[in-house]
This record gives sequence, C-alpha cells and structure tokens, in this order.
Amino acid sequence: MEIRNLGASGLRVSAVGLGCNNFGQRTDLETSRKVIHRALDLGITLFDTADIYSNMGGSETVLGTVLGDRRKDIVLATKYAKPMAEDGTRQGASRRYIMDAVEASLKRLRTDYIDLYQQHDYDPLTPIEESLRALDDLVRQGKVRYIGNSNFPAWRIAEAEYVARAMNVSRFVSCQDEYSLLVRDIEKDLLPAAQEYKLGLLPFFPLASGLLTGKYRKGEAAPGDTRFGQTPRLRDRYVTPRNEAMVEKLQAFATARGHSMLELAFSWLAARPQVSSVIAGATRVEQIEQNVKAIAWKLNAEELAEIDKITLG
Repeated sequence: MEIRNLGASGLRVSAVGLGCNNFGQRTDLETSRKVIHRALDLGITLFDTADIYSNMGGSETVLGTVLGDRRKDIVLATKYAKPMAEDGTRQGASRRYIMDAVEASLKRLRTDYIDLYQQHDYDPLTPIEESLRALDDLVRQGKVRYIGNSNFPAWRIAEAEYVARAMNVSRFVSCQDEYSLLVRDIEKDLLPAAQEYKLGLLPFFPLASGLLTGKYRKGEAAPGDTRFGQTPRLRDRYVTPRNEAMVEKLQAFATARGHSMLELAFSWLAARPQVSSVIAGATRVEQIEQNVKAIAWKLNAEELAEIDKITLG
C-alpha cells in the first residue's frame, strides 16, 4: 500500500482509505468487523467516519467496538457539524457545540484522541474565528491531532486559512469533497484553493455512488440490492444522459487497455496531485480487495489527456 502525506502536514495516510458510513447501517457488526479487519490486513490506515453516519452515532460505535488494540495502527478521521438532533439543537461549529461533539465522538470511538477532526459543513451562524479557536484548543489538549474541512466553498477555505494565520492557531490540513470522473466541479475554484494552501484532498463518492463500477447497464433498471436500486434519489442524480454517454466511452477506454472501470476511476483520482487518499466505502470484503488493487494503474500523460476529452468534452 502506498502511503502519502496529508497535504503539507506530517500526517501519513494510505492512498486508499476506508469510508465507514455503511457500518451499523448497511452492514451489521460482524460484517463490519470482517471488512475492517481485511482493510487492516491490506494496509489501509485511513478510516473515515462521521458522527452523523448510521443514524447518528452508529458508525463510530461500530469502529469503537471493533478496533480495540488496532486503534493505534490507523489514522482515525471523523466529522462534526451536521445535525445530530431533529430539533436543530445539536449541530454547527460553535465553541459550545464542538466541545460537546468531540467528547461524544471520543466516547463512541472508545479512544482518547482523533487523528483528523473535520468540519462536515460550513456553519454560516458561527464566526470562523470561534470555530478555529475551539479546534486549536482541542489540538493543544491532545484530543485532536489535525483538523480538516468538508463541503466548504473555495472562498471559505481561503477565509479559514487567513484567519488561522492571523490568530496563529491550527489550520485546516485537508478538505473532503466530492470528486470523480463524472463530477469535476471542484476543479474550477476549490481545487486551486486547496493547491494554494497545500490542503490534502480526500475525494468522496469516487465511483459516483456506483455508476463508475460498470455494474449498471444503460437502459436497464438498477438491481434491487444495489445503491441505485435502494436509493432512487441517488439514481436520479447520477443516471443522466450525459453521464451514461461518458460512462460508455470510459468503459471502452478502460477495456481497450485491459483494465476495469473501477481501476480507471481509482487510478485517475490517485494520479491527481492534491489527492492524498481515495475514500471508498465497502459492504463486503471483496470490495475492499478490489479497491486496494484498483489504484495500481499508472496513467500516462497521453491517457490523462484522452480522459479529459471524454469527461470535459
């Protein structure tokens, strides 16, 4: 397994990370245990979760139950800020909420510290100065090692960087955003900001919720046991004439070179200079094994240019 630095920080992460949003929801405890142990065996060190995953706390609880002594062998990343109560009382990035949220996550994860604590969404109601000061206090206390953001617009990333410099507090070292062969919107503003401030990019939905796996056929209904079959809103979002046409071309591109769509999707992301780790979930051991193998294809400049022609038109 290739190991990379997370942005300009000293935190080292595996080039393939494990997204843990399925644990405690789509996979029960024993299935989750098998996936986690196999990921560890294969050299995956970045485990990414969030307090909200699996019905508010379920994913963190599974990780805390399963990891045990192996906690020290991984980079444990979680998130805060999204609603953890239906009445809107537990969410955001105020100092009061952050201090409560981190304690709750530490308890569920059964650990004394979080390697990467990420703000899951920008909080328009709280000054970024307040959020960064609270996070810096957690770093100084040893409860958090590094901090990151997720789903921030580019100008908010710039704001956070300059405020952190002015206050001389811990700065964000990473950003976690949607990025794939089919969704390249961040290249306009966010990716240049991440490059300028040396943030490591952790792309989520690298397979466009499964459309880039090659298991869906144009014009055919999604099988009932798949994500698109179970979640119509995701199917409606990704299964568009534009995306289907691109997938067809990408499939031909990969097949002509003796590779799968999965290998193309992962290897393309791994080749992007700001990407520190490609985060993908798994509900089966076989998926973890496929994900780890998928980044082995080293795309050359000519191949990357051809992919741009297909996906950028």
